[in-house]
Formats: sequence, structure tokens, C-alpha cells
Amino acid sequence: MDKKVNIQIARYLEQWVGYWGYGNQTKLSQSLQLILQQKEEHKNWYISSDIPPDGILATLSASGLSFDFTNNSLLPDVWVKIAENRLILGREAFGRVPLYWLQQEEVIWFASRFQLLLPLVTSPNINLAALYGYSCFSYVPQPLTPIENIYSLTAGTEQIWKIDQQKKILFSTSHERQSWQIKTPIIHHEKEAILQLQALLKTSIERQIVDLKDKTVGVFLSGGLDSSIVATLLVQAGVKVRAYSLDFGDEFTEYSYAEQVAQWLKIPLVKVDVTPKRIKAALIPTIEALDLPFGDGVTVPLFLLCQVASQEVNVIFNGEGGDQLFAGWTNKPLIAASIYQGEHPDKKQSFEQNYLRTFHRLWGYESQIFQPDIYEKIQLINPENWLESALDPTQTNFLLHRLRRASLMLKGAQNIHPRATNLAFAHGLKVRSPFCDLDLAQWTFQLSEELFLQGACEKYILKRAVEDWLPSDIVWRQKRGMGVPLTSWCLQNWWSELGNWLNPSILKAEGIWQSDLAARVALGELGGLIQGRRIGEILWLLIVWQMWRSQNITTQSQMLKPPLKNYSFNHPFWLPYFLWRYKKQWF
Repeated sequence: MDKKVNIQIARYLEQWVGYWGYGNQTKLSQSLQLILQQKEEHKNWYISSDIPPDGILATLSASGLSFDFTNNSLLPDVWVKIAENRLILGREAFGRVPLYWLQQEEVIWFASRFQLLLPLVTSPNINLAALYGYSCFSYVPQPLTPIENIYSLTAGTEQIWKIDQQKKILFSTSHERQSWQIKTPIIHHEKEAILQLQALLKTSIERQIVDLKDKTVGVFLSGGLDSSIVATLLVQAGVKVRAYSLDFGDEFTEYSYAEQVAQWLKIPLVKVDVTPKRIKAALIPTIEALDLPFGDGVTVPLFLLCQVASQEVNVIFNGEGGDQLFAGWTNKPLIAASIYQGEHPDKKQSFEQNYLRTFHRLWGYESQIFQPDIYEKIQLINPENWLESALDPTQTNFLLHRLRRASLMLKGAQNIHPRATNLAFAHGLKVRSPFCDLDLAQWTFQLSEELFLQGACEKYILKRAVEDWLPSDIVWRQKRGMGVPLTSWCLQNWWSELGNWLNPSILKAEGIWQSDLAARVALGELGGLIQGRRIGEILWLLIVWQMWRSQNITTQSQMLKPPLKNYSFNHPFWLPYFLWRYKKQWF
């Protein structure tokens, strides 16, 4: 008698978890129930073993919009399909929604959230490659996750499992569904590009407002170019808009620019004050919402923004993706590095190494941050491999297209978009990103390089396309980025907390980070490049990892933090910071 393929899936709002394969149906159902019982809303989950006629077992979209599989340009963000005894997991190229999987014997488990698969691992062990990647990028590079044997599906790909004649599950293929590469014919004429870009931007908005009717929507308005364009397009389309903006205080805020745009568009603007106290209180809820560790300091402020917006709207728009599409960020130093390499090939670092430096994290400091055993093991791991596909020079003819491809595949699909979606989902929000439009994105790979960068002006063609839609100083001002004052907060407001969050005894017992790492970072002693704002960024990176691990690793794990009684006072954080600035005079 042939064995029957077992299939079951449980759904609740924007979450689902299920399995496919051979095994004891009773035990598999019990494992599924075990997962659900660890969720507060476990009684509300809907469990099904039915396969729909089209074979589409589950889909999920950050936007909440419906999609048609018959049109490949309008796919959901992730999907699970059954076809001819094959399991197909897919994910769109922008990476807005993550998708995870785990194989146990002849069963594939899959889930929309990493934490739904974690209970299946009885003794979770930290994946050292994932940890190393996190230290380099502030996110875990795909397809890794922080725990061994659980994997993330790479954005823009499908993975297929099939059944062989011996009723064994085999991994069949993994292939790209969508790829960022050069398109022809190349557009050189500025006026032609402007008209086409304006039309594409408006079409993108039209696609994302079809279900809104008279609803009021929110827009996260930073006062930067991209979010201001999105707000403008919504207003032009006749949508009722309510804007939300972060305020970090007079020294760091760009709130005045958001206020200027809101006044220009005649839309209400809600200011969300960001203080160290509010950040500290929201730290654990943010880490739970993010699912995986994301060590960027903007995550908790965005959590607070979602929290406030969710009290008034159900759909939120953002400007995420504009930098990746139109060559924002640190392209000029990389262009200079590329030219230098061409002129001095015997005195160069690789292009991949120069790209690694743009993340401004802990790559290059391995011997100073990891304990000896960990350092020895990661010597076998080459972080440049995580960049190889994204920086593949055969996909494009131009350097800026190569850099944009990398930004889309790395900083966008693996960091910015999934964290934005998870934060929105945690507050019951649908999040829509008009720059994540496939037609628009593919069109940008037809543009000649000079339309992206002219002199010192980045995102040139985008600015030219919208210069009549917004105030000139909003369009043409230099990008600053979100100024999260992490260093100030760590060295002043959270100084004593650092002794708990990154306690030397805890770090030593865990066997990963060097025990005095937090003190060396805080006192500016780790390295010459980790000064000023970088101090706060690195401390935050470490804090998030420690908090994430303590929240997610179960009591069976060998990576548990020691009990509270093992806390050490052999650190500088038990006295005020100003006294420890001169510690060398004390010892």
C-alpha cells in the first residue's frame, strides 16, 4: 500500500504554519498543536488538511491586496503550492514577507514566522555562520537563520521538493523567479526618462489604492524625498491621508521637513516623540515583533510609529525602496574604490570587501569581539560569499546597476522590507511600499548611469521627475538619514543598563562575545573607526542579539544565559559615565 502524503496547515491572521511529507499523522498533528499552544491566541487558529483545486495552500502579502497567480507580475509576497506531489515555496524579489522552512526526516515544515518553527527544535543551537553574518550586517543573511537547521527562503526564489520512487522527500530545485539585471534598450534622454518615471510612479500608486475607496490611510513621513513623494502621489490620487513622523528632539530631528511637506500637501501630521524611556520600554515588544534579530537602531522608533498609526488607520504607506531603486546611500565611495582598484590592482582590497565596509558593523574586528573558540570556527566562513550573487558583475554592464542590484537584494530584501512588514503586522497594519513595484523596478535597469548620479547629486532622475510636485528644498536637499541618537542614549540614559544587558559574566558564560566587549566599545577602545555614532550602533547591535537570544532560545538550549546571581560588577557601568571617561587615571 502506498504511503499517503500528509498535509496540514494552521492559519491565524498574518501567520501560518504547516507540514508536508511522510510520517505518523498523529504525531505530526500533535507537533502542530504543540506549536499553537505556545501562542496566546491558540484557540483562534484554523487548521485544515484540504488542498484547494488550484493547489495554492497559503499566501501572504504585506499590502493585504489580493493577487492573481495567472499574472506573474502580480504575485503575493510569499506562497505555498502543492503540484503533482511537489511542495513549492516561493517568495517575491523585494523580500517584504519572510518564509521559513525546516526538514525533519521525511517532512517539510514551513511557516510565515521563524518563531513558529522554533518549538520543533528540541535543543536549538546557535548557527555560528548566522551569528557571524549578523555581526557583519546587523541582520542574518539568507538563507540562514540564527538556529541550525531552520532556513529562510531567499527573496525572489522558489524552492521545490518532490517525492522519489522510494517515497523519500528530495530537494529538487531552487531557482530565481525574478532577477535584477540590465534591460534594453538603454534610456539616455532625460526628458523621455522623466515622463516615463512620472507615469510609472502614478501607476504604482493606482495599483495600491484600488481597495481604499473613502478610507483614510497613513503615510510614514520622514520629510525625506521618498516618503514625501509617496505622500504627494496619494494626495494627487485623491486619497485621504494622515501622516506620521518621528521626532528625536532638537539636536537630531528632521521633523521640521516632515512638517513642511504636510503643510504643502495640506494633510494632518501626527508627531511621535521618541525618547530613551519609550525606546527602553518598547525594546522587548519590538524584538518579539521582528521575529529575527535586526540590529538597526531605527527598529524601535518604527515600532512606536506603527503603534500610534494603528490607533487611527489600517493601511500604512512608506517610502522604503526608493534608495535601492535610484542609487541612494553610499555609492560614491564605492565608485571611487572601483576606480582605485582599476588604477592600482596590486594595492587593493576586493570590491566585496569595500562593499562590506558600507554596513559599518563588526566585519574586520573578529579577533577583538569573539571568544577564541568562536573566532577559530568562523575563520572557515567567508562573508564575501553572502555578497557574491548580489554583486555578480555578469548581471549588469554598469557599476551603478551592480550596486543597485546589491542594495535591492541585501539591504532591501534582507533587512529593510521584512522588518517593516513584521512591525506593521504586529500592530494589525497592512503596509504598502509604492517603490516596491516590479514594473518600476525593472524599468530602472534600463536607465543610463548618468541619470542616477550627476556630480554629487544622487537620485538625480527621481528628483527631476518630482521637482514640480514638492518644495525645492525638500527635493534637492542632501540626504541625512534617520538620526537615531544611539550613542547619546547608551552613554547617558542607558549607561547603567549596559551593565545588565551586556554583563561580562553573561557574555563569558555564553562563550560567544568577549566578556569586556561592551566596555571597550563604550569607551571607544575597540578600533579607530568605531567612534562617535558608531559606538551606539555597535552597542545596539549587541543588545538586540542578547535580548533576542534570551527571548527565543528555550530552556533546553545549551546557549542559555546564566542565572541572575552570576551577574558581575567587573565593568564600568555601575558608576556614572563621566567618572569612567578617565578610568586610566583610576587604575
